[in-house]
Amino acid sequence: MRLGMTAPLIAAGLAALIGTAAPAFAYDGLVQKQTFEMTGPYQTVGGRTIKQVRVGYETIGTLNAAGDNAILIPHFFSGTSHFAGKYKADDKAPGYWDAITGPGKALDTDKYFLIGVDSLTNINAKDGITVTTGPASIDPDTGKPYGMTFPEVQMRDFVNVQKALVDKLGVKKLHAVMGASMGALQTWEWAAAYPEMVERIVSVIGATFADGYTTARIKNWRDAVMVDAKWNKGDYYDKAEPVDGLALAFKLINIDALAPEWGEASFSRKWADPAKDPAASMDNAYASEAWNDAAAMARVKIADANNLIYLARANELFALGGKSTVEDGIKLVKAKVLLLPSKNDHLLFPENSRKARDLLQAQGNKVEYAELDGPMGHLNGVVGIAQAQPQIIKFLAE
Repeated sequence: MRLGMTAPLIAAGLAALIGTAAPAFAYDGLVQKQTFEMTGPYQTVGGRTIKQVRVGYETIGTLNAAGDNAILIPHFFSGTSHFAGKYKADDKAPGYWDAITGPGKALDTDKYFLIGVDSLTNINAKDGITVTTGPASIDPDTGKPYGMTFPEVQMRDFVNVQKALVDKLGVKKLHAVMGASMGALQTWEWAAAYPEMVERIVSVIGATFADGYTTARIKNWRDAVMVDAKWNKGDYYDKAEPVDGLALAFKLINIDALAPEWGEASFSRKWADPAKDPAASMDNAYASEAWNDAAAMARVKIADANNLIYLARANELFALGGKSTVEDGIKLVKAKVLLLPSKNDHLLFPENSRKARDLLQAQGNKVEYAELDGPMGHLNGVVGIAQAQPQIIKFLAE
């Protein structure tokens, strides 16, 4: 089954990358960033210790007396906990899944207690809102940023920190865990790590593992930062930062997350400047190139280079439940599953979701599957999520 996507969402996709206003709101309430700090040190799955762990989170709705109406929403690679609403009434845009959040929507604020959480090593460490422990954080032992001495973290670490948060909030059972892209990887890891607590997962543009092709592409993102001489092996916090390398990483990420249909629908062969033919000078650009340059530089202003490296590495290392094969990882999943891949995703291919569907069906899980449509490729799962609203509503009600 495939789902349609409306044309205005092409503009919304661009907005999602460069931080400008999206065309449609659903939840019009204000939300507040809160801070969760773990009690005592945290030991990573790799056996290292982080003495102080803090992450940001946001909630919408009310937890019921039984503590079982919560939906956890881990975010995608370049995202934050801000899945819906606005921090201030005059914010240019709401959270990324605002279109499906609100009374009567898929993420029904009258029925569910919705929780968004900033990841460890979140890229957006310099935006003034995101709360995250990572390489840019101060090492309590030295009084200086960790840099590359920060312990390597994995998806299970993200999930373990989230588990500590939902326990503190009084959640007894998660009605669902629902996320896009890296958020979807975390939904799978939740199902494997805490099967007794997770009733359902909604994997949007996700996968159950990072294959060899995908890991090589993700490594390109961190390599782009590390070849910048100003990266200085991660020691740049009191020096000039690796802006060029970070911008190149974001340019790679942008295009990897899009599809050829996006380029044709948005730009085709238009010139960036109608008076400057790209064939006349190497300095003259096409509109799509100029857009990507501008979008990347906008992200650089709020990002930390080392955090990007660590986050990319966590994605490279992902294997469901830490198992060496997809088949073994899937065996750990007991939850009901809704799979929503994008039909033209060139980053996390829909074939991965189809394989997961077949394996789940073979072992008796309740599983539903639908493909997202539209020109945005991987980003159909962020800006085009409204097309799947009927399927999500039905699935969450079952």
